[in-house]
Amino acid sequence: MRTAQPTLPLRTCHSCGLLQRIPICAHGYEARCSRCRSRVRSDSRVRSLAWPAAFSLAALILFPVAMALPVLVLHKLGHARETTIWQGVVELLSDGHIAVGLIVLVCSVIIPPGKLIAMLLLCGRDRFLERRHQAVTYRIVDWLGRWGMIDVLLVAILVAAVKLGSWVDVTPGPGIVAFAGVVILSMLASAAFDPAAIWEDQSE
Repeated sequence: MRTAQPTLPLRTCHSCGLLQRIPICAHGYEARCSRCRSRVRSDSRVRSLAWPAAFSLAALILFPVAMALPVLVLHKLGHARETTIWQGVVELLSDGHIAVGLIVLVCSVIIPPGKLIAMLLLCGRDRFLERRHQAVTYRIVDWLGRWGMIDVLLVAILVAAVKLGSWVDVTPGPGIVAFAGVVILSMLASAAFDPAAIWEDQSE
């Protein structure tokens, strides 16, 4: 009697989206997409959640430092004044720059910690969120990730520099470096997170 052949697992190419059956590769070999030749994971293992959790936690710890350190140092007539991100938001709103102030508030103050907390919840898996809630949370994090960028903060700095003109010398402070660290760590957390981990138990 003939023995039934095991069914090869289905995998989707991350480059072209082709769904195909991929055999389990021996050590030293890797599976390639039959259409675009990109590398396709041949087994059902997902990447560890330790790295995205570590990146998210590090960014979340660094975030208060970025908020507390000055991002702008203003020099006028021999006097220096330091401004943090929160102080900059308040001054932008009070000076009538409502649109820029709200953009900086949302993209630089609200979204980054919200995204990092959501990533930690996703790394905790079923301990914090149900499967369907994890999937929704991941889609929200993926959508919000493109808005939490340092570019928005730099636009606010440019507005301040143009507004002050030649009256004041504007130089970046250490808060810029800390905030850039938060953005980089957040990007690393998103890149290291494998969404297949949400459904890992169901696929085994």
